[in-house]
Amino acid sequence: MLEQGAWDAISFRAALTDVAFLDRDAWIDLAFGLDALPDDDPQLPRGCVPYLPCPVDALLRIIEQAAITPSDVFVDVGSGVGRAVALVSLLTGASAVGIEVQPTLVCAARELGARLRLERASFIEGDAAKLPAPADSGSVFLLYCPFSGDRLSELLSRLEPVARTRRIRICCVDLLLPERTWLEPVLPLTGDLTIYRSIRQCRGRTWR
Repeated sequence: MLEQGAWDAISFRAALTDVAFLDRDAWIDLAFGLDALPDDDPQLPRGCVPYLPCPVDALLRIIEQAAITPSDVFVDVGSGVGRAVALVSLLTGASAVGIEVQPTLVCAARELGARLRLERASFIEGDAAKLPAPADSGSVFLLYCPFSGDRLSELLSRLEPVARTRRIRICCVDLLLPERTWLEPVLPLTGDLTIYRSIRQCRGRTWR
């Protein structure tokens, strides 16, 4: 049904949430026609980490707690085969962009997008730390163990001017961001998931 485009966001989410918690990742992989994880490129750039899909439960909590709507642009930083982009796009109607440095994973993600007829989703090959277009138009960013250290700092430096033009949310799974004056965590913090929102300062006043 999904591959024929005959899906409905409400019924799809209801079917997914009816699945037992521990079985949801396997259920999504089956529904999306995803096989075993592909091997990582042996030329994976230094500082990047091997691909590991974000758990479905974390994505469902992100959708709810980051309040993703059809007007958002969701960006998955290190999108792999496109599972998170596809799930968020299907459940929310938001535009979605996946950035991935490994060409074979980008090809697999584009095949998934075509198979599921994701008209509002796109996948680009590039260094996520440099935030290539159209990812710089995002309003919600997912960081699930994409990288750390200097590469993470570079990404945040590229997100800062974006955050000065509009409100953005950065959703981190198993990752705490270094402090930045233009970011604050959204409380309450919940275990493995931390959501940050941008703040703007003007003449000594803080705008959220």
